[in-house]
Amino acid sequence: MSRPSRALRPAGVEGAPDAAGQTPDDAPHRAFGPRFMTPLLLGSLLNPVNSTMIATALVTIGRTFHVGPAGTASLLSAMYVASAVGQPLMGRLADRIGPRRVFLAGAVAVCVAGLIGALAPTFTLLIVSRVVLGLGTAAAYPAAMAMLRAESRRTGRPTPRTVLGRLSLAALASAALGPTLGGLLAATAGWRAVFGVNVPLAVLTLGCGLAWLPRDEKTLRADRDPAASALDPLGIALFAAALTTTMFFLRDLAHPQWPLLAPVTVLTAVLAWWQLRHPAPFLDLRMLAHNGGLLRTYLRHGLTYLVIYCVLYSFSQWLEEAHGYSSFHAGLIMLPMSGMAAFCSLAGARTKGIRAPLTLTAVCLAAGGAALLVLHGTSPLPLLLCAGVLIGIPQGLASTGNQAAVYAQAPADGVGAAAGLQRTAQYLGALTASSLIGLLYGQRATDSGLHHIALTGIALGAVLFLLTVTDRALRTGTGN
Repeated sequence: MSRPSRALRPAGVEGAPDAAGQTPDDAPHRAFGPRFMTPLLLGSLLNPVNSTMIATALVTIGRTFHVGPAGTASLLSAMYVASAVGQPLMGRLADRIGPRRVFLAGAVAVCVAGLIGALAPTFTLLIVSRVVLGLGTAAAYPAAMAMLRAESRRTGRPTPRTVLGRLSLAALASAALGPTLGGLLAATAGWRAVFGVNVPLAVLTLGCGLAWLPRDEKTLRADRDPAASALDPLGIALFAAALTTTMFFLRDLAHPQWPLLAPVTVLTAVLAWWQLRHPAPFLDLRMLAHNGGLLRTYLRHGLTYLVIYCVLYSFSQWLEEAHGYSSFHAGLIMLPMSGMAAFCSLAGARTKGIRAPLTLTAVCLAAGGAALLVLHGTSPLPLLLCAGVLIGIPQGLASTGNQAAVYAQAPADGVGAAAGLQRTAQYLGALTASSLIGLLYGQRATDSGLHHIALTGIALGAVLFLLTVTDRALRTGTGN
């Protein structure tokens, strides 16, 4: 947003103190400073850390409730589905009733979920806990994006890219540290601590949010248009049903359940028909149809994370099964990858453009696939570390680059819902990646399986490169 000249600004826009005695020139520092960002960062780490933290406790949970691996896997899928549906839902609520309210309500839900999981006497209640946890943690990211847009509008200045980068870094770092934290909690305090730790984290987030987040604007979209306050429950239900059925189909591509394609098609068609008829649809298909840049960003984000998760999980599994490393040593080998992802997240946040870091992301995805293509079961450690570092580069750049693209391309009063759909695209990419790994690895991770995954990464990296360099919306920051 360009700054109007001082002479053209009305009184109170620049130079005049506000009710708090501070001038608007100080507003960006106050708005995007530590107090404002602390609760947003705390909230943004809750979803990714809970996605990975439970991995090291699944075996113990299964033994406690006499449930096998297929049963404990439902704890993962329950949160993924709830989060995938919850992200755009919470984003819509943030746009309608206010992001601060949604953010704080999400923190309360996380606290409740932690209590349910920590005290659950049955496995069914553990699944309920994960569903509530998925919905509660889903509120933080879209609400944070909506609050950043509101603060930018209030101060009259764009949100700094470094602020967006901090949100990405919080998610990347917490996801990387999740398994280690979960293992530590399970080993010292038992698996229930993996659920219970959410209580103090949620209380801390809630307290910081109540104390430091600015109140929601009085004039919200629902106030300007009463019809916009409708939540479209049928649209939400159809979206959830279509997405859940799609996820069940993608879950096992090695043994595809072709009959599921029929309900997926029917549900998607009915969802589209209903959304085009509803005055305030859950998914604004007309807006998306006229916002090609945003649609391409969703496609690019989903494909990028399909490759990232595919390479990330297959590489760690290959290190253990084909190369013979223990899980501890495989984790150590993966550390440089996480460090590079964090560094590139910060570096990407300091760039001014969007096209350049996303182009480099596509190039590095293809290069990372090429690096995996030359690895084998006796490859030396330095080569393994170099491959990991190369794979870490696109993790950081893609996160901040696509996040900045969504922020720039989303409607001014719909950035929360747009950010939620971005995360939904990411979850679909992650689920497809896990199915591809099962399809290409089979019963065991082998050199041949890794090389097939590498070829997939090279091909999709080339597709992403073409999608990026030909997207004129990335040059202008619009949805055209």
